[in-house]
Amino acid sequence: MLRHAKLHTICEEAKCPNIAECFSSGTAVFLILGDTCSRNCRYCNVKHGTPLKLSLDEPVEVAESVIKLGLKYVVITSVTRDDLFDGGASVFVETVREIKKLNKGCKVEVLIPDFQGKVEPLNVVILSGPDVVNHNIEVVEKLFKNIRPEGDYFRSLELLENIKKIDPSMRSKSGFMVGLGEKKDDIFRTMDDLRSRDVDFLTIGQYLQPSRNHVEIVKYYTPDEFNEFKRVALDMGFKHVESGPLVRSSYHASEAFC
Repeated sequence: MLRHAKLHTICEEAKCPNIAECFSSGTAVFLILGDTCSRNCRYCNVKHGTPLKLSLDEPVEVAESVIKLGLKYVVITSVTRDDLFDGGASVFVETVREIKKLNKGCKVEVLIPDFQGKVEPLNVVILSGPDVVNHNIEVVEKLFKNIRPEGDYFRSLELLENIKKIDPSMRSKSGFMVGLGEKKDDIFRTMDDLRSRDVDFLTIGQYLQPSRNHVEIVKYYTPDEFNEFKRVALDMGFKHVESGPLVRSSYHASEAFC
């Protein structure tokens, strides 16, 4: 059905290890704005290069697919589109509105890029009425320039802080990977940076190298260490935390509402 509608999912593009569990439980992560990213992060399996022209039918096709699949909770993410004047914010808006129009009971989480630090694209996305706004910090500060050379750690923090400035009632979310060479102190500092921006929900997962061309794994963390991260995060005040070796940004996303 996804192929017939010419739709993409980050579940497939990023080789997520949880795809069967999430698809069977009525959760999916649709990838909008095409399948080619304008950036080249060293951990990411999504294709990068010069993005193609936008599909004007994409928001409606995503919404209709949500209905056909009977999804109760849907996450809308995208490739980064620095070539677009609004970073693709208008397509996020149309997609959220189409889903809500066809299925008012479906929860919608948007997992957005940094929009190059522009506030107006973030503002219009929030005003479209998603239930959660997510932006992943991805890695600790000291690794950012090496792993995410076209991103900026503090720009991402500012975006997360602006979510609550625009709408104090909006649920905000972020997540990051471990195993790339950070120390535990770096992990705790990243958690603290996120919580100080009033982020509500947090995900922490093990980095898994998609191919030999991607940055190598430095450390595998144990389940006990991930449990420790969860305890610390909850003590900091995060409302919901998913922390484990195979946790990805949208893993058990709907459970934050339970």
